[in-house]
Amino acid sequence: MTLETIIVIGILTTVFSLLTKLIGFPDQIKKNYERKSTEGISLWFFLLSFISYALWTAHGILQNDWVVYLGQGLGVITTGAILTQIWIYKRK
Repeated sequence: MTLETIIVIGILTTVFSLLTKLIGFPDQIKKNYERKSTEGISLWFFLLSFISYALWTAHGILQNDWVVYLGQGLGVITTGAILTQIWIYKRK
């Protein structure tokens, strides 16, 4: 594999990872808020995602890799928001 291919794959991975966290999860947060419901949302999926993002963020911090901890930190924030919505809307 050439260095150019590795760079392109790295850039695409970063872009799509950020798009998921900046468009995909916020869109779900907005829909949950508008419906005041998280019906159909998998608690386990978002709980496991939150833990995964939190561990990757910690790994990035320990490795002093700002690309990892900033990118994964966005996942902590967005999945944390959805977990909060699940908790709030399940109580109603």
